Amino acid sequence: MENVEFLKGEIENIPLPDNSVDVIISNCVINLSADKGRLLHEAFRVLKPGGRFAVSDVVTRGDISPKVRESILLWVGCIAGALDQTEYRDKLAAAGFEQIDIEPTRIYRAEDARDILTANGLDVNTIATDVDGKFFSAFVRAVKPTIGATCCGPNCCN
Repeated sequence: MENVEFLKGEIENIPLPDNSVDVIISNCVINLSADKGRLLHEAFRVLKPGGRFAVSDVVTRGDISPKVRESILLWVGCIAGALDQTEYRDKLAAAGFEQIDIEPTRIYRAEDARDILTANGLDVNTIATDVDGKFFSAFVRAVKPTIGATCCGPNCCN
């Protein structure tokens, strides 16, 4: 294939030069990183000015008790590392991104996890208000700004 190259690397240390990527896509991997701040700074570094960050990820909303978070972890798998939507926005902004948008695509309810929560000793009816709507899948989008960007070559800033 002419337009594809596979590289082995770590998401927190991307083996690509600065300003070399048009778009970063991912499906539910960001929440698995132990250092999300580093990951987002790396994404920003490798994107060309105007480059887009477009991922699907699990996100949380509001305070969640550790016991509920651990039990939900058994059900969803990706919850343990999921960022709260405010923290996600803050980390993207700290990395330099603009036009940040977190669009929920599926909001999870306590009823969705009734079996696993019950099996782990949690009364779903009691904790429903602590769970409903606090976990969701989302499209997370952001853009690397072009204003003030240094062009990285004759073709990248077009």
